[in-house]
Amino acid sequence: MSSVQETIFGIISKEAGIDLARITPDSTLKELEIQSLDAVQIIFEIEDHYKITLPDRDPNFDTDSVRGLIEAVDKLLAEKAVATPPASQG
Repeated sequence: MSSVQETIFGIISKEAGIDLARITPDSTLKELEIQSLDAVQIIFEIEDHYKITLPDRDPNFDTDSVRGLIEAVDKLLAEKAVATPPASQG
């Protein structure tokens, strides 16, 4: 399990008040019975934790499933790493 997946599982569990064991990458937020307000809070927590902005209503991002959230975060973190050159040592 990747650290991104672990973190997202933890955020979903905490914000929605559900058992971590119920969450799988194949779960959808609907299957987990997460209300829309909780889903919004989960998105905010993920964005705040990673200092990213998840796209809103972008057809290329699936934010209705746990796997979609993980993939979106992985993609945005990869883009952020490329866009941010490492600090020079010297």
